[in-house]
Amino acid sequence: MTTVVETSEEDSALAVVRFTAEVAWQDAGPELAESEVARSLDHAQEHMVNGRWLDLASHMLTLAELSFTRVAEKDLDCIYTVICNLVTKARSPDEAGEIAREISSGVLKQPNEKPALRLKILFNLYNLLEQPFSRFQVYQKALKLAVDGKVTESIIPSFKKMDNFLREWNIGVMDQRKLFLTISNILKENKSSTKDSFSFLTKYLATFSGEDAHTMSEAREEAERAIKEFVRAPDMFQCDLLDMPAVVQLEKDGKYALVYQLLKIFVTRRLDSYLDFHAANSALLKSWGLVHEDCITKMRLMSLVDLGSSGSGEIPYAVIKDTLRVNDGEVEYWVVRAISAKLLDCKMDQMNQTVVVSRCTERTFGLQQWEGLRYKLGLWRENVANVVRTIQAARASGEVVPQAL
Repeated sequence: MTTVVETSEEDSALAVVRFTAEVAWQDAGPELAESEVARSLDHAQEHMVNGRWLDLASHMLTLAELSFTRVAEKDLDCIYTVICNLVTKARSPDEAGEIAREISSGVLKQPNEKPALRLKILFNLYNLLEQPFSRFQVYQKALKLAVDGKVTESIIPSFKKMDNFLREWNIGVMDQRKLFLTISNILKENKSSTKDSFSFLTKYLATFSGEDAHTMSEAREEAERAIKEFVRAPDMFQCDLLDMPAVVQLEKDGKYALVYQLLKIFVTRRLDSYLDFHAANSALLKSWGLVHEDCITKMRLMSLVDLGSSGSGEIPYAVIKDTLRVNDGEVEYWVVRAISAKLLDCKMDQMNQTVVVSRCTERTFGLQQWEGLRYKLGLWRENVANVVRTIQAARASGEVVPQAL
């Protein structure tokens, strides 16, 4: 029988092989167990001598899985730490990636057995890798494990770092597309993450820009879902879906044309348009899971925003009353709601029965809005230049220029 004496870091792998083999064969009888443990050690030593780290990883994973349910969690943590460390033995980044794929696939085989520990193992493996794409592949496995093992709460915090991850991974459009949709679906199950789910769904749809019609058709169902989620959300009042090619395609599709029309109403029109749409499609709206009263509330707020952005900056109470279809006494209530939702910055002039708007949220931010912003920045720049010229002229003439406080 092979005797293992731990004299170096490398020998920790043999210690793990011996330990897991003994656990795996503990019910086989002393003679058979001793023989199989010795055989496992011989195989492991052969792989190490020949530098076959991928074969060693596969061998160790098999033994680890056979003993997984019989070993304490702290011991499993140590076992898989040694296994994951094999990626540092690789002679090239590609070999390290191959070993990482073998390990992550092995860890993923039984996702319902100690899923939180398995996820921790994958995170440890991720941190040991240097090649960005190999890291991305391990992260993909971690996402799948989190879903299959129902431990998504352990991976959701990492989504906040996704922009940094994407810069590091430098992955292609297809990988981004799959990643964004997976994350959106994970967040969709968490009611407190509705906005984040919608954000990743929007990023997913944006990846279809420039694709051909056949590829674009893959996004139809998710485009429909995005529209419904936007309409349904009580605290989302701005979106850029309307001009996205993946969403625009719905307009001429018989199956999805009405949902696109609903989006257009919520992004560009006012309450009366929604009421007309509801009158003609009330059953359809109900089948989509949309509550009429909630839609009216949202459209009143969005109509008020539209009034603020399309006029002279002053909105008569009477216009608000007619547009929102409310009583005289409810006008100020809806203005306050819009202010509370940070849709408007304004003052109510009760004497003159007008609302004076200083800022309002754009319902969408497309080319027109960018051009408007460019125009405003141009005016601001010119005004600043005029002030500078005035000060320079005053100094040149010897006038006293007031100092800033």
